[in-house]
Amino acid sequence: MFAERLMKTLPIFMAVLTAGCSALLCPASARAEGARDTLSIGLAIEPPGLDPTRGSSEAIGMVTYGNIYEGLMRLNEHGALRPLLAQNWSVSSDGLINDFTLHNGVHFHDGTELTCESVKFSLLRAGAMGSTNPNRAVFSRIADISCPDSLHVRIRLHHPYGSFLYQLAGNDAAILSPASVDQNISHPVGTGPFVFDEWRRGDHLTLRRNPDYWGSKPALNSVTFRFMPDPLSASNALLAGELDAYPSFPSREILSRFSGNRRLEVVRGSFPFKAILALNNARRPFNDPRVRQAIAQAVDRKALIQAVAESDATVLQSHMAPDDPDYVSLPDRYPYDPEHARALLKEAGVSPGTHLTLTFPPIGYARDSSELIAAYLEQVGLTVTLQPVEWPAWLGRVYGQGQFDMTVIAHTEPHDINIYDRTPVYFHYHSPVFHDLLEQYEATADTARRHELSVQMQEQLATDEPNVYLFSIPRQTVMDRRIRGIWANQPIAGFPVADVFWAP
Repeated sequence: MFAERLMKTLPIFMAVLTAGCSALLCPASARAEGARDTLSIGLAIEPPGLDPTRGSSEAIGMVTYGNIYEGLMRLNEHGALRPLLAQNWSVSSDGLINDFTLHNGVHFHDGTELTCESVKFSLLRAGAMGSTNPNRAVFSRIADISCPDSLHVRIRLHHPYGSFLYQLAGNDAAILSPASVDQNISHPVGTGPFVFDEWRRGDHLTLRRNPDYWGSKPALNSVTFRFMPDPLSASNALLAGELDAYPSFPSREILSRFSGNRRLEVVRGSFPFKAILALNNARRPFNDPRVRQAIAQAVDRKALIQAVAESDATVLQSHMAPDDPDYVSLPDRYPYDPEHARALLKEAGVSPGTHLTLTFPPIGYARDSSELIAAYLEQVGLTVTLQPVEWPAWLGRVYGQGQFDMTVIAHTEPHDINIYDRTPVYFHYHSPVFHDLLEQYEATADTARRHELSVQMQEQLATDEPNVYLFSIPRQTVMDRRIRGIWANQPIAGFPVADVFWAP
């Protein structure tokens, strides 16, 4: 179960027992001397900035998670909680006090030493009034942080919070240097195994091995992330050897080009991909649940995934991906029924020809899904204008300001159902019932009870239908067969390369 990750204590040697052979743990002899030490990675999305404590874009984490920035905790490839900057921790019996012991001798890339004061600064900053941290609501649960000494951190919460340790493994919980925090958007500084080298916007971003890293040195000397949103261009670059790997390849129909290739392989994995048709619940007509239900019934989601994902997807009924331990397969409350959708719209007073705008960001699944959804909605009498926008515009206007009618987007953060109780949230959903369920969920550490409440939260969303839940797809990574250590699964928005090396 999800809650089983929240054990109260875990010494650092447990990471050694479970991590396997990695750059942190393998002796140098496990990797051939003189082996290739560079890596070129293709990404569909360029990050808008490089500070995950100020922006929610998945692309930020893909470059920085476990590479530049580190937190007290981390997630491994299978989504299990592990220590990182904290070598061990304990939680008081009442769930209010979290004590952490930091590793000694850790320094930020700017030379500043990691201490309890660094942790205190980072986490209190994340939860402060006016903070733009994507998860500010989590960090505002911190009542205070004290420093018994430079390597011990004591965090006291206002109320018990069962997900706190897990949240400390997130991108937005990165521990930052107070001396350089203001420059992180364009020149990130962390404690990680790689340091920022250069960023040529619109083309690539390069990291270099941190010669002063506190842990074992990574095998790679440099890693270049190349921004290639066009799947055909990306596949050509892979076939030509200009790219070594492309995580979460954005076009399933092009994957056949790699079939039988002696150098490249397609690795199938999982990630918390939840594609939704987000609806602005604060705007008419979406503030009427009948309209949201009608839109859900107007879209044939099974046909949608056949067209968009060649049926290699799971139809969703709520905001939970199948790889989540708390996921349950719910009955379809609003199955495809255009006739009933038209009746619901009429009942809600929505006139035929009502104009709506469907905004989508520049990525394949969003574009393809939006085009089909617009056609479905027009069949029930709605007039839909498709509005493609670039990522900065989508992040600013849609996600940041909530200025939209409808949008197609995939949420890829793990176990992020709590966003439905966040204020503000871009789709403007507010439910006292959901709020109460989430508060009960976070107030207990009992595994069975947390799972029961998680199921109830999923059922509440499936009933209210604040958004139309579309589908979840597996992760397909194209990579050179000689590469070792790349995650097949993506439990969090990240592409950590500290453990990656080239086999002889």
